[in-house]
Amino acid sequence: MPERYAVIGHPIAHSLSPRIHALFAEQTREQLQYVALDVTSERLHSSVQQFFASGGRGLNVTIPHKQAVIPLLARLSERAQRAGAVNTIALEDDRRLYGDNTDGIGLVRDLTLNLRLALHQRRILLLGAGGAARGVIGPLLAESPQELVVANRTDERAQDLARSWSQSRLVRAVALARLEPDGFDLIINATPPAADAPMPLRHAPLASTVVCYDMAYGPAESRFLRWARTNGVARRHDGLGMLVEQAAESFRLWRGVQPNTAPVLAAVREGVPSPI
Repeated sequence: MPERYAVIGHPIAHSLSPRIHALFAEQTREQLQYVALDVTSERLHSSVQQFFASGGRGLNVTIPHKQAVIPLLARLSERAQRAGAVNTIALEDDRRLYGDNTDGIGLVRDLTLNLRLALHQRRILLLGAGGAARGVIGPLLAESPQELVVANRTDERAQDLARSWSQSRLVRAVALARLEPDGFDLIINATPPAADAPMPLRHAPLASTVVCYDMAYGPAESRFLRWARTNGVARRHDGLGMLVEQAAESFRLWRGVQPNTAPVLAAVREGVPSPI
């Protein structure tokens, strides 16, 4: 019988993870079953425990459970500890649960491998100071940028996040209200989607070389990518590649096999056309 995996979240019907992992399994000839489970916050602990007690081998975790699952886990990876969030759970040989966070490595692989962006000595602006932003700072710093600036509408949250990386002199924080968005090589949006609200950034023509990347994905143009377009940015990208790359890292953690993400990303992209 194929081993069982799933993604849990609420809501979850929109998730592309079952499609992505089915393509990985077909490509690598791994026998597994992967489904999406709609789990409310009230049922989170019992659902996780029941899944593994009934033979489940691994879970992906998405909104709103990435922090809430941590008390259920016996061990966390260093990157999960840094992020303060978990998006991948694996059942270890001793039946204990291990938590990891593959979001950051997924983002960096999409940027550097799929989009062929060099991050070394680049100035990076990261918009947002929540769990999505927290999870990607470590892998971004591993690429040795010149500077990483965290900007958030609530200045205290940006400052708190920057202080958590006080051992790195590359990270600093700024309030969105005081932000000058020009002068950066790469601007990454990690703020929650809000299609009907304007991006809380001033309009300023940006350099022709700047790249804007939204960690969210979907067929409609996000408010961040719309802001980038109106400011003359030609190189605009959504986060579908990040989704596929973080899934590949989860698959490797569970199965010990690294899938080839390029054909999977191309196949998934057919169903989610780029909004650019």
